[in-house]
Amino acid sequence: MNTVALFWALCVVCIINMTRYYSSLRALLVVLRGCDPLLYQYVDGSGFFTAHGQPSKQLRLVRYIFAQHYLDHHDPEFIRRCERVRGQFMLTSALCGPIVVSLIALAIWH
Repeated sequence: MNTVALFWALCVVCIINMTRYYSSLRALLVVLRGCDPLLYQYVDGSGFFTAHGQPSKQLRLVRYIFAQHYLDHHDPEFIRRCERVRGQFMLTSALCGPIVVSLIALAIWH
């Protein structure tokens, strides 16, 4: 098997999953704005994807989802969106490992 082709295939799959993750996160923030405005402000929902966003507040959302605190939330749509974002984050994170290994293999063999 060609290592260069494998590397680029993994990169394309990772980029597609990152795009899906980004899109799901945007949809989650839209749902969050409607069902829990206080939490939306707490995680800097309005400034989340802007240059003036606050990273410390954005990390709150990451911690909230990673720790699965959303399971106690009253809105099932919000819970479903959080599960989707969490799954896509885990998948994208897991794909980064093989990409790094492939990059190292390319550096060694070529």
